[in-house]
Formats: sequence, C-alpha cells, structure tokens
Amino acid sequence: MSISQPFTELRVWQKTRAFRNEIFQFTKGLPSDEKYRLVDQIVRSSRSITANIAEGHGKFHFKENIQSCRIARGELLETLDHLICAFDCQYISKEELKNYKSKIDIIHKMLNGYIKYLKDQGSK
Repeated sequence: MSISQPFTELRVWQKTRAFRNEIFQFTKGLPSDEKYRLVDQIVRSSRSITANIAEGHGKFHFKENIQSCRIARGELLETLDHLICAFDCQYISKEELKNYKSKIDIIHKMLNGYIKYLKDQGSK
C-alpha cells in the first residue's frame, strides 16, 4: 500500500464499494413511503463509507486519513443500524440481516486494519 496509489486500488475501498452497491439495490425493494426516510438514510450512510475513505486518502496526512477512516467506520455502523430498522419493520428477514451483518463485520475488520496500517506508517 502506498498513499501515492489511487484510493480506488485500496482493497477496503473496493469492498465498501461493493457493499454500497448491494445496499443501493436492496433499497429499490423498500416500500415507496420509505423513500424519504429509511431509503434516504441508508443510501447516505452507505455512500459516506466510501466517500470518507476516498477523502482521507486524498489528504496525504496520516492523522487526517485516520480520522476520515474513523468516520467511515461510524457510517458503516450507522448503516447496520438502518438495516436493523429494516428488519424491525419486517422489510428483511433475520437471515438477510445476518448476511449484511457478516459483510459489515468483514469491512469493519478491514477498516481497523487500514487504520492500524496508517498509524504504523505515520509513526515511522
């Protein structure tokens, strides 16, 4: 990894991009009365994950990049909360929620690993 490589080559960004796209497809199946409530919230939080990784990468400063990744991690967990709301409203099954949670757990670990990498690079 190098800060000179494009953010689009970061595995964590690629994984979150795939997740974001999956969430967007999921929202197409939600009831139309949720368009400006749950749909808007979940699309925004899932988009914010990749956006914050990209933004942090573009700052070329380890501490700022780490902070942006921490924000991305928060947005990831916000997305999980929205999925739990979808489950509570019976828009998704327990199995679907479990599947999304598994993907979120993987991304969470990847973000933590990337943050650790940035911390280690910044201390050199």
